[in-house]
Amino acid sequence: MNFDEAFDELQISEGGYSDHPDDTGGATMYGVTERVARARGYAGDMRALPLAFAKTVARGDYWDKYQCDQLGPVLGFQVFDAAYNGGPAAKWLQRAVGATEDGVIGAKTIGALRAADPVKVMARFNAYRQQYLAGLAVWPSFGKGWARRIAENLLLGAA
Repeated sequence: MNFDEAFDELQISEGGYSDHPDDTGGATMYGVTERVARARGYAGDMRALPLAFAKTVARGDYWDKYQCDQLGPVLGFQVFDAAYNGGPAAKWLQRAVGATEDGVIGAKTIGALRAADPVKVMARFNAYRQQYLAGLAVWPSFGKGWARRIAENLLLGAA
């Protein structure tokens, strides 16, 4: 899955505008929080945030930063979605492949991934993600949606 396909798939979960009172990220549009939008120079109303702006943020801050194009068809989207949604996605991947958990996906992490069974790594990665999310104080508000999102990602990765 390339970046454009992954971004389109991501928008199925992220959708449009949200401003849930329990969301510590505050107002979001296409999954971009107001804090991130402002830090990237966006000054407008969050409801009017352009999709192209969100796509630029997604590519630079998540897809490229986490080297998703190097992670293969099973794991690239999984890591992208998890990083975009929030949480230490690089460390989950590193733990899943038995690499040093330094939070930076580099040559050693990618090498360990290439030597592993990607479906097993995907299962472990999503288990670590689920454990993390279930431990958050906002789980009662968002847990059902997060669990559904992870289940859908597992099905996508196993296709």
